[in-house]
Amino acid sequence: MSVNILPDLEGLGLGLNPQNIVDLEQFLFLLERWNRVHNLTAIEGELDSVELHLIDSIAVLPIMKKFLKLESPKIADLGSGGGLPAIPIAILQPMWQLCLIEAVRKKTAFLQHVRGKLKLNNIEVVTKRVEIIAKERTGQFDAVISRAFTNLANFLELSAPLLKPGGLVFAMKSKRADEELLEVSKEQWQLLADEPLQILSRPIERRLLVFMPVRKSFI
Repeated sequence: MSVNILPDLEGLGLGLNPQNIVDLEQFLFLLERWNRVHNLTAIEGELDSVELHLIDSIAVLPIMKKFLKLESPKIADLGSGGGLPAIPIAILQPMWQLCLIEAVRKKTAFLQHVRGKLKLNNIEVVTKRVEIIAKERTGQFDAVISRAFTNLANFLELSAPLLKPGGLVFAMKSKRADEELLEVSKEQWQLLADEPLQILSRPIERRLLVFMPVRKSFI
């Protein structure tokens, strides 16, 4: 199966090498194939849709790099589903450590399959509910990210126990996230950035919200 993601990826200015492109295309192929049978994501049918979701995920990286100064940050991806955005991030940032948290076993089976196929030693796949992981791994992550997992206020509430002091939350949202923002407590969360995601020629309207807890502990 042939895909043409290179023009969009080059436009993001991430300095991808040939192996990055091979791995991303292999991930696209695996996701599209497994999705036909296992319904891993809400993506329906067309490979172009899968590409859009992948490029959407990669577009967060320039913004994340501005805020994550550690060489090897530990990042939790909540409700990882088909591995978006965590798998593309892991491919392009091999020094970053990503924990993919997903409660549905057929989805984590896919994530483990991708981990093996692409030799992604920087990811960990966990088959548990986020609420359980929050109790088991309190304060262990430098950042939390999610894409289309739950509403913003609930996502922040679930993320808070996982964060180290000074940890950040990256929320991938549609352009129309203003109503969800109104439900976020300003006493508990500081909005550090609200950035549009640059998808170049692709017809996607997305934004990345970056939060830091105001209080040191939500527990």
